[in-house]
Amino acid sequence: MTSLSPKPAKSRKPTPTSPRQDPAPAPSALTTLLGDSRALATLAVPLVLTQLAQVALTTTDTVMMGLLGTQELAAGGLAIVIFNQLRTMGVGLVTSVGNQIAAAAARAEQSGTVEGGAGAGAGAHEEVRGIVRASMAVATLAGIVGAVLMILIGQCLTWLGQDAAVVDRAQTMLLALAPGLLPCLWFQAIRQFTVGMRRPQALLQITIASVAVNAGLNWVLIHGTWGAPKLGLTGVGVATSTVHLLSFLALYATAKRDETLGPLLTLNAAKADPAAVKRLVGLGVPIAATYGSEAGFFSVTALMAGAFGPAALAAHTAVNQLVYIVFQVAVGLSHAASINVSRELALGRTADARRIKNTALACAAAVMTVVGIAYLTVPRLVLAPFMDSGSDRALTIATHLLIVTAFLQFFDCAQNIGVGLLRGLDDTRSGFRITLIGYWAVGLPAAWLLSHPLGLDTVGIWLGLLTGLATTAILLLRRYGISLAAREGP
Repeated sequence: MTSLSPKPAKSRKPTPTSPRQDPAPAPSALTTLLGDSRALATLAVPLVLTQLAQVALTTTDTVMMGLLGTQELAAGGLAIVIFNQLRTMGVGLVTSVGNQIAAAAARAEQSGTVEGGAGAGAGAHEEVRGIVRASMAVATLAGIVGAVLMILIGQCLTWLGQDAAVVDRAQTMLLALAPGLLPCLWFQAIRQFTVGMRRPQALLQITIASVAVNAGLNWVLIHGTWGAPKLGLTGVGVATSTVHLLSFLALYATAKRDETLGPLLTLNAAKADPAAVKRLVGLGVPIAATYGSEAGFFSVTALMAGAFGPAALAAHTAVNQLVYIVFQVAVGLSHAASINVSRELALGRTADARRIKNTALACAAAVMTVVGIAYLTVPRLVLAPFMDSGSDRALTIATHLLIVTAFLQFFDCAQNIGVGLLRGLDDTRSGFRITLIGYWAVGLPAAWLLSHPLGLDTVGIWLGLLTGLATTAILLLRRYGISLAAREGP
């Protein structure tokens, strides 16, 4: 019979191999922020540098146009505003490609496969290929429609209160820019594919090379050197369209040679799955409308500035280009944050998705502070590359605009990051609705009120821009918090 009474425990001496461990202290908020910033920077830095290199294309164009004179700068700036309006909306249609591919890759990783590699399985490969085919189909349609609209808009500029000589030059440049929209959007579709696969490094080298090619072509076609025709302002448009085509071909060739990307990259848009196209369009139309809403907001204010004369429009164009350059930091952070949110949610890590917002905003604020100090302390030095020093009135107006811009850019970055965060949740409709409120119901009326009835002219327009961007940023970030809390549940 077995005894049920407990046996006395044997004495056990403590051994040096099993000391009592105190729980590790929780990392501080600063340590967490720095760690999150490094993780975000892994994807964001290549994207930011790529964005900055890409915007150098239009910056080079602006500098070249400024050398031709105030009227050429005003006309070229107007044409670029219209091109960017349609390009931005086209890019919006394929922007969700990165999120869809990132989520698919994360699910494959979670199931124990090798992300994006041969071990990811035929199903995962075909899902990615289907998304790429659908994105090329959407980009092709958007490029053709956008080019036609660009030319039609150019014909309507005289009805919008613009100077006749400025309109004539702008129309000619739009004809040269229109063919470049199609390869530009093809490039963006492949770009989103590489970003979603977390392999965006080739983008930077290609974009830097395109800047050098663009500058050379600009000079040759503007001045007619080396036997080329002397096209003046039109040469800027021809050079830009050529560079978009070369950039697309270079990115495609580079991605096709990549061991991971090559097997998944296909341009056969004719075989795109209608269901995949429908899903991309369903996600992309609100993004395009959101981007278009913002770009349209700036486009309308450019027309408002043009009503105050060529000097005001030239100043507006120069400062707007500066804002556009700095804005690329926010675009890179927004894309990186968006991709990471999609990834974290696919892995079920909601708390990490919440921290991404704070990290992206903190990084953006640090950069904007440094840039704002430069605007306020050395404005003429900042404006020197974009404006003819002989145009005193335009330079004075632009200097005043920089004071507003030093504060405006904080909200501009915050609202773009907010749009990206919502896109990571596959919530592309809220961003559009919020921008309608912030830009058009608040910002535009404020710009008109401050510039006309209150007599602040172009400065009033930019104060209206600031008001609209601030309203949009607050509403977008609030919406992200609410949506994420709903996913967490009670």
